[in-house]
Amino acid sequence: MSNNRGATMAKRARERALKERHQNKLARRAERRAAKRQRDDHPGGVDPDIAGIVPGPQPPPSDEPSNDEEV
Repeated sequence: MSNNRGATMAKRARERALKERHQNKLARRAERRAAKRQRDDHPGGVDPDIAGIVPGPQPPPSDEPSNDEEV
């Protein structure tokens, strides 16, 4: 009655491979988390993109004439 003996072994091999890929993926994720913690992109908690910005109106750029100057 059991003509499908090889299918069980193939399924077991697929499941083993799937489990191994899952474990590899978890290990890579843990590596990335650890590397991210070690990086020091923002020393002192300051985001470099917004480091020099002050709240409120910003001064006009120096290369463009302001509205009071004649062109």
